[in-house]
Amino acid sequence: MTTVLIVDDQPLQRLGFRMLLENNPDTSVVGEASHGAEAVRQTAELRPDVVLMDIRMPGMDGIEATRLIVASGSRSKVLVLTTFDGDAYAYNALRAGASGFLLKDALPQDLLAGIRAVAAGDSVAAPALTRRLLAAFVQQPPPGSETDDETLADPRLEVLTKREHEVLEALAQGQTNSEIAERLVLSESTIKTHVSRILGKIGARDRVHAVIIAYETGLVRPDVPPHN
Repeated sequence: MTTVLIVDDQPLQRLGFRMLLENNPDTSVVGEASHGAEAVRQTAELRPDVVLMDIRMPGMDGIEATRLIVASGSRSKVLVLTTFDGDAYAYNALRAGASGFLLKDALPQDLLAGIRAVAAGDSVAAPALTRRLLAAFVQQPPPGSETDDETLADPRLEVLTKREHEVLEALAQGQTNSEIAERLVLSESTIKTHVSRILGKIGARDRVHAVIIAYETGLVRPDVPPHN
């Protein structure tokens, strides 16, 4: 059973989510919050598996609430809801530590699948969608301000093997495990092992966080096509 805390400043929206989750045998609503500060407090008290977090709320918004929940060391995972896939708020929520995002008008089955995935430790957001979001908002140094060697000197990347560099780059380019396996002529299980090791080495919470690090370190640049 996956326990969920619903955070939204709209009572009717919370009611809709509660009805969906309570009518699903695999999920249970343990609480509701109408703003970020209440979400932080209830997460600490109730320790839900997943916090279903609205981003735009009066007072403390979902981004700051997510940051505080993650910084507290909570085991709860945050799944944020946004209104459209190019939202800068969604990007900032991912940087704050959210395990993924879904559109508010997502189909019920997609919302339930997203909650289950986040509870299991996976990230939620189509790889290509995450890449497009990061490419739109991540800040990159001006062209020519640093060399590739200087980029790869980042301590978070120095600990990776050459193969792990390749896998991380492919992740950041929006490729799935099966696509990376085909590209590198490896088994999918081997790719999963590489991904797990990469997350541990670079201190990433999940795949989304690993992609953010790949962009922040300059391993992958916005609007740069994948290497062949």
